[in-house]
Amino acid sequence: MAALAWLIIPCVAAVLATVWAGWAQRAPRATGDPASLAEHQRFMAAMERTTTGPTTGAAPQERSGR
Repeated sequence: MAALAWLIIPCVAAVLATVWAGWAQRAPRATGDPASLAEHQRFMAAMERTTTGPTTGAAPQERSGR
């Protein structure tokens, strides 16, 4: 009976490895163009928003103490 268990363990492991390899190599699900474009537009809108308000991009001028 112990010899049978030692034979079954590698066979089950081989079957599981085959199933996993088949699952890992499947083709990715395609998202439709409208869903993808809408998601990209939401992303771009979120990137354009700022939380600090508008900035001028110029460094503040130094003031002399005189």
